[in-house]
Amino acid sequence: MRQGLAGATRAAGVRAEPGRSATSLVVALRGALLRWTVLVVAVGVWQFAAHARGSVYFPPPGRIARHAYDLWFSGPVRHAFLTAEARATILPSLGRMAAGFLIAAVAGIALGVLLGRSRRAYALCNPVLQFARVVPPPALVPVFVVVFAFGTPMQLASIVFSAVWPVLINTAEGARATDPLRIEVAAVLRLTAAERLRLLFLPSALPRIFAGLRLSLSLSLILMVFSELLPGTANGIGFTLTDAQSRSDLLTVWAALVLLGALGHLLNSGLLMVEKRLVGRGRGDTA
Repeated sequence: MRQGLAGATRAAGVRAEPGRSATSLVVALRGALLRWTVLVVAVGVWQFAAHARGSVYFPPPGRIARHAYDLWFSGPVRHAFLTAEARATILPSLGRMAAGFLIAAVAGIALGVLLGRSRRAYALCNPVLQFARVVPPPALVPVFVVVFAFGTPMQLASIVFSAVWPVLINTAEGARATDPLRIEVAAVLRLTAAERLRLLFLPSALPRIFAGLRLSLSLSLILMVFSELLPGTANGIGFTLTDAQSRSDLLTVWAALVLLGALGHLLNSGLLMVEKRLVGRGRGDTA
């Protein structure tokens, strides 16, 4: 009797699973359709308003898209359709941002785990962390210029200083939230420090780590552009913005702004995909 009931329950679960999957797919498609509809409507309103206004300062998005394509994405296939202008503008910016973000992520996670494992160390360092976190990185540019001079080292220092704090603080808070019972069990099992780090502290802090990484990614993009607006920069998206502004090339200015928005969206979407893969779909959505 019990075996039959168990078998019927398992069969019902198997039959219900496709239904749940289909429902999830429909909900996901509906959400994606809604987001794209809002985007299309916004672009359509912009296009209509730009044509109606006829202002040289606000070109229609169609002209901006064509200009961006001709400027950056009409290159040969062997260069992934990137033009020489794109390779001299987009790739250096992405390289600086990626280097600064990776340095900030590694340093923030390592220091955050160390601080999160010691309540005394966290209590002692927390005032300094909070003070350093709220200092605007642009205000420290004169210091960075004196220490590093203009160039790539100063740009990387600006990005790292801005991006490290969200990762560090979120990692420390996540490590501190590790279940004390699990720590006691690890002590009973005599796990090594490396095993505790891999099995306890990192899994516990992972949702908070990704929350900090998302903030750091946005800050890295912002500071990348800001650092390229300063003197001493000869390439990059920020340099293209200032150069186009000095030449009153408004189409290039708008194309660079749209490019920055698209890059931010793509990078954030990629990080969310990694987060859902590592943390889990349910916890990743709520982080």
